[in-house]
Amino acid sequence: MLITRRQIKRRRVKRIGLFIVLYLLVTFLLVPLTAPVFGRERIKNTDLISAHSFFYKLLNRNYVRPELNKALQQISIGLNQKHQGIKLIYLDANFPFFNKFPLLPHLSHNDGKKIDITLVYQLQNGELTNKKPSVSGYGVFEDPEPNEYDQISICKSKGNWQYDFPKYLTLGKINKEISFSEKGTQSLVLETVKQNSIGKILIEPHLKARLNLNYSKVRYHGCHAVRHDDHIHIQLR
Repeated sequence: MLITRRQIKRRRVKRIGLFIVLYLLVTFLLVPLTAPVFGRERIKNTDLISAHSFFYKLLNRNYVRPELNKALQQISIGLNQKHQGIKLIYLDANFPFFNKFPLLPHLSHNDGKKIDITLVYQLQNGELTNKKPSVSGYGVFEDPEPNEYDQISICKSKGNWQYDFPKYLTLGKINKEISFSEKGTQSLVLETVKQNSIGKILIEPHLKARLNLNYSKVRYHGCHAVRHDDHIHIQLR
């Protein structure tokens, strides 16, 4: 607004264009250099780890503490050793600056210690794939089977209307030919459990039971949050 003077022709268009240029320069050049001052760094994308969407990087939602960055790299290596070509794909992490600054709509992604990662899926022939069922990575749930514990219904019956709110955040459902992979997701969680720096892994109770994830790190998040059968939340100790 200061640079584009009132007298300039097509001022609004030029202002928008200038904002986009400045935003991109700050996001991809200045912020990564400044974030370490606040104890955070940009997630290191490799052949084995990537954001589900460029959206998460564009909006600076891809910053973590160095210890979590290191753990993510180790998890991705272990996962690829078990399932060649399968990546660790992440969603929301944290903003680059200031503890307690909220990363909406999350309740706790505000200190560099947390990140959401996607479940693993498979093609119709059973082969694992890096494809996901929604544009955002959120909102397509792996519902409880009829014989499984249904925490979702319990939370909603108690008035926790927000519990399955992510179903409105898909931004569109895609790749309808894929389905949830128990084998792949179990491997992902087991590799996460191995990391000493990881203190909590949040997943829905019916998936914990289905995948036989009987570890103290694998926990339930409570009815005050949202359901975790469309993604996995992990955090440092």
